[in-house]
Amino acid sequence: MWFFDALSSGFTRPTDPGRLQMFRIIFGTVLTTRFALALGQGGWDRFVPGSLSLRLAEHRLGPRRSRLLAAAYRPALLIRTAAALALALGAAPRLALLVTLAGAAMELLYLKSPNAVRYTLLTGACLGLAGDLGHGVHIEHTPSAANTWALCLLVLITTDVYWNSAWQKIRSDQFRSGLYLAQWVHTYTQVRQHLPHRRGQYAVPAVVRHRLGNLTDRDVRLWRLIAAAVITAELALPIALLIPQTTPYAVAAGVAMHAAFSCLKPRQLITFSGLTTGTYAAFSA
Repeated sequence: MWFFDALSSGFTRPTDPGRLQMFRIIFGTVLTTRFALALGQGGWDRFVPGSLSLRLAEHRLGPRRSRLLAAAYRPALLIRTAAALALALGAAPRLALLVTLAGAAMELLYLKSPNAVRYTLLTGACLGLAGDLGHGVHIEHTPSAANTWALCLLVLITTDVYWNSAWQKIRSDQFRSGLYLAQWVHTYTQVRQHLPHRRGQYAVPAVVRHRLGNLTDRDVRLWRLIAAAVITAELALPIALLIPQTTPYAVAAGVAMHAAFSCLKPRQLITFSGLTTGTYAAFSA
């Protein structure tokens, strides 16, 4: 496999630079979508005077820093969205990448659970280490070692994410039993009409709610099988993605799995699912 050849050659093995350029386009597109969505559902007014967000920022950062954050917040939202779009289109990609990452890092100052931001910064750093980001939406396929190191890093990051996620699920008796997923879907089925921002926030298909949302023994057993399938997929996907003969099947399985994840929390998982499936391009270098 190319990955181990690249490691043994000290990352001098030629690879297809277009693989990373493709990820650059996906990265920019996902971040453009994320930043654009952040303008809605109260995001534009997050730090208006008297808001809870501003009070929490004052408590966390102090009055002076919170005022600076509030003053820079709206311009930063617009600038980072434009930068992410420029990155996707390949216009001054390195400068656009730096501005995009700075705009994403801003969310560390106020989000309660910024895991998606950390993952964004990590995968974005791989782009920063690439030797050839390309220009425009044209993808170059002439083999070179310019992006070999960055491609290897993306493979390692995605593998770590999947295997660490699988390990956490294996350690969770509630997840392995199927009870966690069964309870989540059952609760959602009962309260979904009372949840804020239903459109775009929750997208569990009706057939799943009707057939697997009642907490019966049958439902829990089926969710147990689904939980086992998810763990197996997360363990097997990184290896299957690296093997040319199984890559197409692994890509299809991974996209389907992340699509299912995103039904649970579409807006919250758009970054993780989009970037993770985007890194699949790095596996077939």
